[in-house]
Amino acid sequence: MTDTAAAPPLARDAAPPRPMWHVVLVRPETMTLVLLVLGVIVGSQLSEFFLDINYILKSFTLSAEFAIVALVLTMVIIAGEIDLSPASNMALSACLFAWAQQAGVPMPLAIVIGLVSGVAMGALNGLMVIGLQLPSIIVTIGTLTLYRGLAQVIAGDKSIRVPEWFTGINAVFIAGIPVPVLVFALLSIVLGLVLGTTMFGRQIYLIGTNEVAARHAGVRSRRIRMILFLLMGFASAVAGLMTASRLGSVRYDLGLGGELQMVLMAMLGGTYIFGGRGTILGTFLAAWLLVIVTTGMIVANWLPAWQLCVLGILLIVSIIATNFIYSRTQR
Repeated sequence: MTDTAAAPPLARDAAPPRPMWHVVLVRPETMTLVLLVLGVIVGSQLSEFFLDINYILKSFTLSAEFAIVALVLTMVIIAGEIDLSPASNMALSACLFAWAQQAGVPMPLAIVIGLVSGVAMGALNGLMVIGLQLPSIIVTIGTLTLYRGLAQVIAGDKSIRVPEWFTGINAVFIAGIPVPVLVFALLSIVLGLVLGTTMFGRQIYLIGTNEVAARHAGVRSRRIRMILFLLMGFASAVAGLMTASRLGSVRYDLGLGGELQMVLMAMLGGTYIFGGRGTILGTFLAAWLLVIVTTGMIVANWLPAWQLCVLGILLIVSIIATNFIYSRTQR
């Protein structure tokens, strides 16, 4: 009997390991990086400012709040869930903060009110998804509308001014880097390490891949998913206060349409819409790519309607490309 015949069926049928170049290059993150380089090249043909790092950093401050939330959203999607309400959470948290400080509440307490309200909104999403076993996409579409409506009830159609000293976070620099960009970069490093090197991160991947198997393996999937929804609420509230500081005022439509950009950052970075796959690095690169693309369209004087069309096309293409890559590779 030959060695081949004696080998177990699984050993004979196992696919050969992929070469290292294939593992590195055939990944959604690599696709995002290539698009980012191409975006900079094309943008530099539209405006010489694309080659100025200060110009790019200042442009990024306009989307930094969405990018911060997109990092946490990446973890939520990897866990097999989705949250479409963070932009509305941003608006309601900011409106509650602004309303409280305008009513005479001390500023530190008003900030706490804004942050706690964001966590409470995340908890509500988590309770309905995990406690009532409702689909997260349906729940968060509902709370998206609810939170935005409550924000309009609180603020009306007027702007609520915030104190002068609280404004201008985007104009504060540390080591030549705007604070919102620095917060995004540091959070990317922290969450990247958590997701890629800790037991908590590995459990998130396992839950998104097969929640039943995760529960049988002793993973407390309900607790982990609730933690992620709470983190989404907290991150959204922080982003809402940062936006209020950048704009100097708060309106009920703060962050309107941000859901598309957040989901696009995650999807364009290679996060698998069905869960179980994705990286913080991919979302980090996708955030910069989206800023380059958006800034390029503004420099080219494209109408906002056309800009939305391009973002929609990017979202569809990113989902198709990610699904194509993952269907032929292993993470």
